[in-house]
Amino acid sequence: RGTATVTGTGTLSPAAMAALAYPDRIGQRRKGDAPRFVLSGGKGAVLESSDTLAGAPFIVALDTDGNPREARIRMAAQISQSEIRELFADQIAWDDMCEWSKRDRRVAARQQERLGAVVLDDRIWKDVPPDAVARAMLDGVRDLGLRLSGAAARLAARVELVRGEGHDLPDFSLPGLTDTLEDWLLPMLDGVKSAGDWKRFDLLPALRAALNWEQTQLLDREAPGHFVTPLGRKIPIDYGEEVPEIAVRLQEMFGVTRHPAVGGVPLKVTLLSPAQRPIQITRDLPGFWAGSYADVRKDMRAQYPKHPWPEDPTAADPTLRANRRKS
Repeated sequence: RGTATVTGTGTLSPAAMAALAYPDRIGQRRKGDAPRFVLSGGKGAVLESSDTLAGAPFIVALDTDGNPREARIRMAAQISQSEIRELFADQIAWDDMCEWSKRDRRVAARQQERLGAVVLDDRIWKDVPPDAVARAMLDGVRDLGLRLSGAAARLAARVELVRGEGHDLPDFSLPGLTDTLEDWLLPMLDGVKSAGDWKRFDLLPALRAALNWEQTQLLDREAPGHFVTPLGRKIPIDYGEEVPEIAVRLQEMFGVTRHPAVGGVPLKVTLLSPAQRPIQITRDLPGFWAGSYADVRKDMRAQYPKHPWPEDPTAADPTLRANRRKS
């Protein structure tokens, strides 16, 4: 029989012939001290540390114990990268890789020249399309978790309250949002590539964009985001508890004779001292004015004598100011 040859190289080496016989057993050494290899067919394999080929960058595994998780190599031959390239030139191809790296906690975008699972060249993918990065980051969000806080959490709670009353609004529960990330979050992930970026990411614009104009109008009507005080200040309404609630300076509510409500539900109002400390929690402001306010007034006049504490708070003007000094 004639000898097999590769153009320009002469006679094939034993390792090259073995590679042609077992093209799925070409092994590339993994990083690290242990002589562990990834085989071109995708499986893992390991050599004894004492083996003379333990440090070889590329081998052909001639015989293994067949372990499906990580086979032990019983016989191998060393092969060079140039031989691999010449033998399998028609099977080697560049592969664009853009995926979430759990280890690095960031999107990894690389271009790799591969023969199966064996990587012959590896470069940073510099001009990766933004939509590929965003899709990879979506896997990162699933890995890192979706957490709502601040204004985003308040918006989600408002939507869930109104949706629970039977109105047609998207599912803003944490499981619902997680299941639909591709719909509402993917278009908003431009420039987000890492765990650090995700930690700084503001979810509020993305959640707002998930509501159309009619849904936003419905939400603002049934569960407004703010309570407007008699002085015109906007106080965020917290919908996170069983009952919507606000915290507001007691003196800013002077003159209010009807208890504030949203969607027919009375707000839980925490009335604050001039030092922003809770004084009273009520869901019946007129009842408070007529009842325990007198005792609160007595205590507050002693603690904050420079601030107004009128006998009839329903007839007084709301204020955030202290009394003017007498000249």
